[in-house]
Amino acid sequence: MLQAPRLLPAGDSAMAVEFGDGIDVRINARVRLLQQALRAGAHAGIVEMVPTYRSLMVHYDPMVLAREALADVIMTTAGRLPEQVREAARTVEIPVKYGGEAGPDLADVAAAAGVDEQAVAELHAGGEYVVFMLGFMPGFPYLGGLPPGLAMPRLASPRAVVPAGSVGIAGAQTGIYPTESPGGWRIIGRTPVCLFDPLRSPPALLEAGDHVRFVPVGQTDYDAIAREVQAGTYRPASRTGSGGR
Repeated sequence: MLQAPRLLPAGDSAMAVEFGDGIDVRINARVRLLQQALRAGAHAGIVEMVPTYRSLMVHYDPMVLAREALADVIMTTAGRLPEQVREAARTVEIPVKYGGEAGPDLADVAAAAGVDEQAVAELHAGGEYVVFMLGFMPGFPYLGGLPPGLAMPRLASPRAVVPAGSVGIAGAQTGIYPTESPGGWRIIGRTPVCLFDPLRSPPALLEAGDHVRFVPVGQTDYDAIAREVQAGTYRPASRTGSGGR
C-alpha cells in the first residue's frame, strides 16, 4: 500500500508533493502520473512541474491560484490516481563504447564485482533502465535498474573533467553526462549520442519515465555514429510499449 502524498510549501510560489522517502520505481511512477494528471487538467495558475525520484515540485502563480486551492487540486487529483500504474513507456537505445579511454573505471568496477570487464559491459547493457529524473545538469538522466552487483560508490576525489557522453555508475544508479563537466561517477563507457542540445525541441533527448537500453558498440561503429551526430542525421532507435508498475 503506497502512502498518501505529503504537501510541503516551497517558498511563496511552489509546493512539493512527496510520495515517499526512498528511491522506488512504484513511487517514481506515481510522481509522473500525478504530473500527467495535473497537466491534463490544465489548471489555471500552475506554471511548471518538475518530477524527481519521490516528489513533484509544482510551481504556481499565487496571483491566479491560492495555495489552499492548489493543495485541494493536488490532493483531489492524487486521490484519483490508480493504485496500479500501467504506462506506455518509450524505450530509447543508447550506443556505448565500453572500456579503454572511454571507460577508465571499467577495470575497477570489474574487480569490485569479481568479474572481467567484458562481463561488466554485458551486465550493464543487459538491463532496461528507467529515467527517474533529470538533474545535476541539463539533460542528465538518473537511471534506475542497475544490476546490484555493479553498484559502486562515487570516486573519493571527483575528476575535474568528465567528457560529454560518459556513462557512469554511482551507488545503485547509472547515468550519462550530457556535456563536459567535473564529476565523481565511475566512468565505464561513452556514447556519441547528444543528450542535450539547447537548439533542439525538446532540448533533452530523454525525459522522466523513459526507458533506456544500452547497446555495446566498437570503435568503428562509435566513430560512424559520431559523424552522423555531428551532421545532425543520427536518430537513436526507440519504441513505445506498455510497462507495468
